[in-house]
Amino acid sequence: MFKSSFLLRPFVRSYCRSLCTLSNSDVIVDPVLVEGKGSNRTVILNRPSVLNALNYSTGSRLLQLYRSWGDDPAVGFLILKGKGRAFCAGGDVINTYNMIQKGNIDECKELYQKIYSLAYVIGTYSKPQVALLNGITMGGGAAISIPGTFRVATEKTVFANPETLIGFHPDAGASFYLAHLPGYLGEYLALTGDKLSGAETMSCGLATHYCLSERLPLIEEQLGKLITDEPSIIESSLAKFGDVVHPDRMSVLQRIETLNKCFCHETVEEIIDSLESEAGKTADALCISTLKRLREVSPLSLKVSLRSIREGRFQTLEQCIIREYRMTLQAFFGRITRDYCEGVRARMLDKDLSPKFQKKKLQLKRRPR
Repeated sequence: MFKSSFLLRPFVRSYCRSLCTLSNSDVIVDPVLVEGKGSNRTVILNRPSVLNALNYSTGSRLLQLYRSWGDDPAVGFLILKGKGRAFCAGGDVINTYNMIQKGNIDECKELYQKIYSLAYVIGTYSKPQVALLNGITMGGGAAISIPGTFRVATEKTVFANPETLIGFHPDAGASFYLAHLPGYLGEYLALTGDKLSGAETMSCGLATHYCLSERLPLIEEQLGKLITDEPSIIESSLAKFGDVVHPDRMSVLQRIETLNKCFCHETVEEIIDSLESEAGKTADALCISTLKRLREVSPLSLKVSLRSIREGRFQTLEQCIIREYRMTLQAFFGRITRDYCEGVRARMLDKDLSPKFQKKKLQLKRRPR
């Protein structure tokens, strides 16, 4: 069982812009809506003006609902979706930044305990969950969907773990599910924060099903008629509306051999050295763009994130979440580096896009000219 004290204790530009714009309506409106009366419940994340970012109220409400339904024999399975153009863009980073600046670390701890506990509850839930990833699905949005039973992607799905862009690390179970992607794709996504399309999430296993967004109402209607808690029956229902898709020829998934060759190394320095070698030999566009991404993020975040993914390969979801929580507190306390606050400032508040990260130099090999 997950540690009871943990459970019970009280970037992408569009992602950044949306989390900065808090409106009064987000305070007043119920952040979570519930529909359904039969064997299933549809849970709707209802903060569309901030791309359904997770705050304390949202996390608390979701935990309350999931725990109550877990003990309710009348509820067979759950559907989770977001209102508006996002499923969920992650945690409410601006709110977290403000709490840190005011010295309210205990409030930060409580917020992330909620989110991490929710990720664990969903990952170990006794009943199937169908997450409809029809839009932006990043960070905490992945945390409350990927560990669940079914994930339905569409042409509108945009998946990413962009945490290194703000001097942070993929969290809330990310080191578990990224570590189990094909080859070294997880390392690539964790370090670069690169985005995947719906077709790509389906191809690499992050999504279990794919359908065009215009067919989602049909899926919801069909699921609403089911009286079951049996995953195989839900699977059959989803399969009726599935579409066959493949990543396009420019997809990073078409370059998995190159990714594996460059990201298989033990250290960030060796990964960068390998990318530079490949770029030098062939002027490979992927390697060049990847190097550019890695040079824009916090060096310490790169090192921490790489180690986290590597440890995630040999740990359970529970172990990953507990470890990530401890890592998160270190970022919030700022005893080693203030990169997290600096990253949020530069990319989400002042938007100068020039964070002054702590320059912990990477020990790169010197290549002969």
